Amino acid sequence: MSDFWSRRKAAVEAEATAEVEAVAVRAADADRADLEAQTDEEVLAHFDLPVPEDADDPAVLRKFLTDTMPARLKSRALRRMWRLNPVLANLDGLVDYGEDFTDAATVVENMATTYQVGKGMLKALLHETPAPVEVVEDDPAPDDAPDDTPEVTQETSEELVAAAPMAAPQPAPTYAAPEDTPAPVLPRRMRFSVAGTPA
Repeated sequence: MSDFWSRRKAAVEAEATAEVEAVAVRAADADRADLEAQTDEEVLAHFDLPVPEDADDPAVLRKFLTDTMPARLKSRALRRMWRLNPVLANLDGLVDYGEDFTDAATVVENMATTYQVGKGMLKALLHETPAPVEVVEDDPAPDDAPDDTPEVTQETSEELVAAAPMAAPQPAPTYAAPEDTPAPVLPRRMRFSVAGTPA
């Protein structure tokens, strides 16, 4: 019986705690929305804080890292805190990801493309009409133009063959076995004998 009442008491306390936390979350959301609508100068005056870029004390910058502080002021405070740390502020140029590799500066506003996933630039190719191909014919040679192509006859071909030098026949290569090569092992014929019979 005591276990039932202990569990009941714990459940009531958990409900009360959850209700208090829900009220705090709703209040924080309302304060955050109210501060988001204000300008940076009004928010700084409300919390009695200096401009993040002028703060030199990390303790002052930590006051910006509250739940109700707008995200834009948190980013400015974190950026200033980063620069106050000499280890993080003085880069030696060996940081792999220290540069801005985004294309935000080169992207054209309202830029469109004809690329389709799985099809590539198919849309542009379908709507593009091929340009007409102009066929240019070579100027025919006049009938009275001299023909510079030499005429090959049976006699001229025999003369060319006779004038070409003939290669001397090469002797067939001979292979000599090295002196230290052992003699080949010849197979032996096996003989069997049974007791009482000549081998």
